[in-house]
Amino acid sequence: MLSTLPYKTKQFFFVLIKISIVVGATYFIYKKLTTNENIDFYAFIQLLSKNNAFSMKNIVFLLVLTSFNWFFEILKWKNLVCLVKQIAFFEALKQSLAALTASLFTPNRIGDYGAKAIYYKRPLRKRILLLNLISNMAQMSVTLVFGIVGFSIFITKYNVDISYFNLLRYITLVMIIISVFAVGVSYNKFSIRGFSMDRIKAFIKSIASITHLKNILFSVFRYFIFSFQFYYLLHIFGTDLSYYEAMIIITSMYLFVSVIPTIFVFDVVVKGSIALYLFNFAGVDNLTILSITMLMWLLNFVLPSFFGSFYVLNFNFQKDLNHNPNTEI
Repeated sequence: MLSTLPYKTKQFFFVLIKISIVVGATYFIYKKLTTNENIDFYAFIQLLSKNNAFSMKNIVFLLVLTSFNWFFEILKWKNLVCLVKQIAFFEALKQSLAALTASLFTPNRIGDYGAKAIYYKRPLRKRILLLNLISNMAQMSVTLVFGIVGFSIFITKYNVDISYFNLLRYITLVMIIISVFAVGVSYNKFSIRGFSMDRIKAFIKSIASITHLKNILFSVFRYFIFSFQFYYLLHIFGTDLSYYEAMIIITSMYLFVSVIPTIFVFDVVVKGSIALYLFNFAGVDNLTILSITMLMWLLNFVLPSFFGSFYVLNFNFQKDLNHNPNTEI
């Protein structure tokens, strides 16, 4: 339908979309800060001032950790997307931050897929979507591995009362779903939204082992950086947890946060509730935990999204010239 519109109309339409993305992200941030039912914004500011969280030393160190967190995310994207098209680090940075802004107010940041794909011409977009999925699955896998280890220790350390019958039912359900999916994948005609499973498997196998290894390593580096950032904030707020004790809870928290799907409206409620429940076993004050989760969100999502807004507003849609369907997956 867009192809039938006049050029100026399409340009106006695209500008409207870009402005809507930035305005939507800004409004979402504002509402999350001012109308958060879990934590009063002014109490949050007072707690930061009380703990001298805004000292130059702390600000610089937290920003360094945030920078390295996104540095490895950008390296990870550059490492993967170069399989399709060679891009510079700055181009990977631009795509990653713009995609963050566009996905900030979408469920489970699903908008990240479309935002990155739209930087490429149509023949490349299916492969870009798949590479983005591989990137996210690597991060998820790292979170699950460390989270399962951490939660296993957490259960033993704090004698958590767990219904093993319900746990067994849940694991059985997950195994059935995985088995059904595996059987479906085994059929050649099985496809996902036009993605041929044969071509997807061939594409994944064609990726060099060193590329997969880098993808995992960058994911591990990111995981340890933002986990340590959470621990450092605990230290700033005066908690007496050791690094080992804190990491048991932090890894468990990220495990549950990653596996529970959330709509952005309830994102704060779910993540805040999980953090409160887990850190309550260690006797950490509720306001402290809610303040830390808010700061983590501000540092790792809000701050980069401001830079991403600039790239969204300056984005120019590429024309789909010489479209060859045979180049798609």
